[in-house]
Amino acid sequence: MSEETRVMTVRKLTRKEQRQVDAKTRLSSPAASAVAIVVAILWTTPTAGLLITSFRQQIDITKSGWWTAFATPDFTLDNYAEALDTHNLAMSFINSFVITIPAVIIPIILALLAAYAFAWIDFKGRNFLFAFVFALQVVPIQVTLVPLLTQYTQWGLQNTLWTLWLSHTIFGLPLAIYLLHNFMKEIPRSLIEAARVDGAGHVRVFFQVLLPLLVPAIASFAIFQFLWVWNDLLVALTFAASEDAPITRVINEMVGSFGSKWYLLSAGAFISMAVPVIVFLSLQRYFVRGLLAGGVKG
Repeated sequence: MSEETRVMTVRKLTRKEQRQVDAKTRLSSPAASAVAIVVAILWTTPTAGLLITSFRQQIDITKSGWWTAFATPDFTLDNYAEALDTHNLAMSFINSFVITIPAVIIPIILALLAAYAFAWIDFKGRNFLFAFVFALQVVPIQVTLVPLLTQYTQWGLQNTLWTLWLSHTIFGLPLAIYLLHNFMKEIPRSLIEAARVDGAGHVRVFFQVLLPLLVPAIASFAIFQFLWVWNDLLVALTFAASEDAPITRVINEMVGSFGSKWYLLSAGAFISMAVPVIVFLSLQRYFVRGLLAGGVKG
């Protein structure tokens, strides 16, 4: 391709497309690839060390670092067996799923409805209310724990799973509404207007026009919410009953009196982090789209 042809092709690109081309060129350069490899190695090393430590005996963990394990390999499953048997780690692992899945689905349903209203329905005070919802993201969770606990007690919901589901929904809604609203605003208005010309109301526009296009946005927030709820400890310590304790709370209690069971932490921690790692690696492209939601305007 000649230089003149290349220049003419570039001129035909919109500003958004040109920025995307420039970003792709920078990110695919040899220097960027080398930096990415170094960062990946540094990021993966602690995980590898945790995995190796979880298979070592207590005396070996005390005497030497995990990087010496291959010189004198003596791996065992005793740490996993003891953690599963004495601390009921398997039940807490299931409890984490029972807590996390509804805590992801409920805010998505509510946020979809709210985001549609903010994006495509004109009503008085819409911009102010959206700004208020967005500002709720800066409210510290710690400030809300006592009022929520008091309210749950008055409603008779204490020591039930509803306290966990409602709390995580409340804490996740501001970000969910913000992300989904930004995705909806990027959808061409011509699609909405064409559907309305054909006689479609808000319900039909939402389910038949917008919802199929919002799958990446829904997936991106689902990943955010899943990771946060799965790794949560503060809400679990405050609201969860003993029989409903998630895996993070059990790991927190695993060390025993005076830290006597500290060597089980590596096994418990690796079991806990396996699910978030699998979810993130499987759906990381949606995670990146969630980070960039609304950040590029044409």
